[in-house]
Amino acid sequence: MPDSHLERVLVTVTGPDTSGITAALTGVLAEKGARLLDIEQVVVQGQLTLCLLVGLGSARAASEPVLKDLLFTAKRMGLDLDFAVVPGERDERAGQRYAVTAIGDGLDANGVHVIADVLARYHANIEQIRQLSGERLGSVEILLGLPAEVGAASALRRDLIRATADLDIDVAVQRERLTRRAKRLVIMDMDSTLIRIEVIDELARMHGVVDRVSEITRRAMAGELDFEESLRERVALLRGLKVEKVHALAADLPVTEGAREMLTVLRKLGFKTGVISGGFTFAAYALKERLGLDYAYANELVEDAGVLTGEVKQPVVSPQRKADLLDAIAQREGIALEQTIAIGDGANDLAMLERAGLGIAFHAKPRLREQADTALRAGGLDRILYLLGLHAHDIADLLAD
Repeated sequence: MPDSHLERVLVTVTGPDTSGITAALTGVLAEKGARLLDIEQVVVQGQLTLCLLVGLGSARAASEPVLKDLLFTAKRMGLDLDFAVVPGERDERAGQRYAVTAIGDGLDANGVHVIADVLARYHANIEQIRQLSGERLGSVEILLGLPAEVGAASALRRDLIRATADLDIDVAVQRERLTRRAKRLVIMDMDSTLIRIEVIDELARMHGVVDRVSEITRRAMAGELDFEESLRERVALLRGLKVEKVHALAADLPVTEGAREMLTVLRKLGFKTGVISGGFTFAAYALKERLGLDYAYANELVEDAGVLTGEVKQPVVSPQRKADLLDAIAQREGIALEQTIAIGDGANDLAMLERAGLGIAFHAKPRLREQADTALRAGGLDRILYLLGLHAHDIADLLAD
C-alpha cells in the first residue's frame, strides 16, 4: 500500500533502557505487516525515549491489533507507551537546516533557556539537541530548521551572541550539511592563536624596544594601521638583535592550551594542518616541526653577521597573501574551500577567515570577532572540535589511541 494511503501513527516509548527493546517493538510491526516510516531513539542517563512513526491500514480493524500488541510488549518490558495519529505527510518546512553549537562553562539551565528563547523568536524548528561534552554540560549541538528569509541566519547569530555575552557561552551557527562534518584542512594564525605570545613583542623585549613595538602591534591588530607598513616599522626597531637570541626564543614557544589535543585528533581524522602567519619563519618552522604541521608560511627576517638587519624579505605575508596561501594549499591538496577552516585573532586574519569554509575568531580582537563566522572567547583550541560535531568520548578515544 502506498504511504499516502496509510494512517500515520506516532508511537512514543519511554522508560528504563534495557537490551532488546527496539528489536521487540519492531518485531511486532514486522509480524503484523505494519510499515515503519521513521524511527529515532535517545538515551539520557539510562532513560530511553524511542519514537516510531508507523504506517497502518486506514481501517480501524487493521490498526487496533498492532497498537494493542505494541502496548502489551512495552508494558511487559516495564515501559510506557503512548501514540497519536499524525495527519498528512511529513512537515518539510520551507527553509534551511542549521547547527547551533553552544560551548562554555555557563551552559546550565538558564543558558539553554536563553538560547532556546532566541530560537523561538526566530520560529526555528528544533529537530535534535545532543550533548557533545563529557559528564558535565559544557557543549550542546542543536539541529534546527530556520525559515527561508534573507539574512535570517546572520541575524540569529548576532542575537544569540548578544543574548549569551554575559553568560560565559560561545555560540556558533553553521549550515547543517555534509561539508560541516567533512572538513579536511585547518589553517591557523600563529601569534596569539597557535601560541600564547606575539613573537615580535618578545623579540622587542629582548632588544629593549618593547613599548614602541607593542603599540604598533596593537594598532595593526586592531586594524588601525596598514599591516605591511606596520610590520616594516616594527622590524626596523629590531636591527642589531643577535640571531642566537631569536633561535633561543623559537625553541621554547608557549603553545596554546588544547592545541596539541586538537592537532592530534585532526591528524587521526586525516586533516591537513598548517600555520600561515604575519610573524616570522624561524618560529613558524619550529612549530611545524614540533607539532607535526603539514604547512608553515611566514615572513623571513634578514640577518647578517649573526644579527638582524631590521629588514624583512619579500613577499610579505600580508592579510591578502594569507587568504591566497590558504586557497593555494587547498588547491594543492584537492580540497574544496568549503571544507577548510581558518583560525585567527587579529584584523590581518579577516581575509583568510572569509576565504575559508569556516572562519573562527579565537580569543580575538573585537573587529574580527564581529565579522568572523563564529568566535570562541574562552577555552583552548580543542573546543574547535565541538564545532565539527565531535563528541567528547570520540575525542577521548582518538587521544587514547
